[in-house]
Amino acid sequence: MALALRCLRPLPSLLLRSSFAMARGLPQAPQGCPALLLEGCRQCAQQMLLSRQLATKKAKGKGQSQAKVNISAALVEDIINLEETSENMQAVIEALKEDFSRNLNVRTSPGALDHITVMTKDGKFPLNQLGQISQKSPQLMIVNMTNFPESTAAAAKAIRESGMNLNPEVDGTVIRVPVPKVTREHRESLAKLAKQFTNKSKEALRKVRSKSITQVKKFKNKVSEDTIWLLEKQIQQMADEAAAEMDKLLAAKTKELLG
Repeated sequence: MALALRCLRPLPSLLLRSSFAMARGLPQAPQGCPALLLEGCRQCAQQMLLSRQLATKKAKGKGQSQAKVNISAALVEDIINLEETSENMQAVIEALKEDFSRNLNVRTSPGALDHITVMTKDGKFPLNQLGQISQKSPQLMIVNMTNFPESTAAAAKAIRESGMNLNPEVDGTVIRVPVPKVTREHRESLAKLAKQFTNKSKEALRKVRSKSITQVKKFKNKVSEDTIWLLEKQIQQMADEAAAEMDKLLAAKTKELLG
């Protein structure tokens, strides 16, 4: 009995929406489809909603701002997981933030060396797992490789090739790392590196977008063209927003580096 009441309760609004769809020439639930009365057919409800969104966008005059596509993830979960797509794009942004934090510091501190990856005969390891890093003075850092003396040369090479403008000196199992004065040239070099990191992240973002759009296109024979178009548009919007956030991060980092 309770189920029957729940089914009948939305009847007036559903009939009104069906009449609206007919008046606007929008797709309706197939004849005999229980969705018209019970909203039990997800495909029909989805089609009606997405078509209304598309009609709204097409009604916009040329040169006018278009409404933002905002499809409910629940309506299209059988086609693509939009939440997962968003999370993957956000992961690319977070990785860029991490690159900026680790690799692009005007002032060098012991923590700035932690992320440096050292290639040893046993594989790749962060420098701080192989040696003890300390700061002797503002102009000198020390990396003590006593625990892994066989990796001393590899560690010195990794520091030299880190892109941080450092020239380590090896003394037995101790690596001395002079900290150079920050010059304008070094600041500009870091700013260029920030741009390179951003471009690399945007390429990763494009891969996420392309993968998602490819997933959507697999259903082109199962759902309407309008649905495919709207999903592609939403994924592109998500990518554009992520790229815009990356540009803001780059602008802020460039300003920080160049002073």
